Amino acid sequence: MLRAALGRGSGRCGGLWRNPCSAAAGGSARAPSAASASSGNGSGGGARSGGASPADASNVKPLDGVKILDLTRVLAGPFATMNLGDLGAEVIKVERPGAGDDTRAWGPPFAGTESVYFLSVNRNKKSIAINMKDSKGAELIRELAAASDVFVENYIPGKLAEMGLGYEDIKNVAPHIVYCSITGYGQTGPVVQRAGYDSIAAAVSGLLHITGHEDGEPVRPGVAMTDLATGLYTYGAIMAGLLQRYKTGKGLHIDCNLLSTQVACLTHVAANYLNCKIEAKRWGTAHGSIVPYQVLHNGLVMEMNHPTAGRIAVPGPGVRYSEFDVSHPKPPPLVGQHTVEILKSVLGYEDDAIEELLRTGAVAQHEVR
Repeated sequence: MLRAALGRGSGRCGGLWRNPCSAAAGGSARAPSAASASSGNGSGGGARSGGASPADASNVKPLDGVKILDLTRVLAGPFATMNLGDLGAEVIKVERPGAGDDTRAWGPPFAGTESVYFLSVNRNKKSIAINMKDSKGAELIRELAAASDVFVENYIPGKLAEMGLGYEDIKNVAPHIVYCSITGYGQTGPVVQRAGYDSIAAAVSGLLHITGHEDGEPVRPGVAMTDLATGLYTYGAIMAGLLQRYKTGKGLHIDCNLLSTQVACLTHVAANYLNCKIEAKRWGTAHGSIVPYQVLHNGLVMEMNHPTAGRIAVPGPGVRYSEFDVSHPKPPPLVGQHTVEILKSVLGYEDDAIEELLRTGAVAQHEVR
């Protein structure tokens, strides 16, 4: 359905998930409805332009035709791009000549000569070895970016810009690009130049302080959960970025980082402190861990008015976008708060039909006082 709604261009306009004709003509791009997108072409046979025919529809993946240029190494970035590759994207992994990704040497265990660690997060990818410090290598990256839909990197902020491969550099040659950066602490702030490590971000965010026995030492989870969660945030953010580009016809820069991700994942634990000043039992330095001066710089605490709880604060999303703000959040709904609204706006139900559903108990509407 997603592929149908965001279908491949006809050749006269942009390619898959590029700006549609209306955006190219200066109009507002808008995805077709699911019903119209899946309704065929009038002959009862094939799908709309570029869509799959009934014969091969079972083989279509939602990201078929999407090209991802992957400059990431180790875990968070490769985990994200692997998941995108699982959905059909063509992932081009850029590696250093010779050594390649750091994790190729991580072991034992090895499967033959290959690091099992590396194998675990790098399926569905192609590898190209490029020396980006060489001017010709950097030019190759720019050429690949111009032919790609997504550019993903996990270098310390400013490092790629020194090579002419920062967001503004790539934007100049590929204005359509969805450029995603994965860092330790974001693109701005007092500790922006520090390298990001899972265990440090987990400690600073408070995760280690709430993990383990009550009378024991802080415990690191058995897997690198902060890295993995950042990879999942990145994966979702890139999908959102592609949708945003389809609607606006423009690329954007996505900022993902380990600290923001882990604070966002504290969910109710952080909310307990933000709203009720209740510290988790395993927090040794609750104030500094939950809301460090950085997590504040990145606008991670979101406040809103709840219909029954009043003013509340919760951890916000761990991702920021260059072209729009994730701000003015709507509070968590009460049970059935939007029943009537949804029945009317989404399904087109008339008042009498809704009243019948309410009367019979098929649905319920929570009246906000």
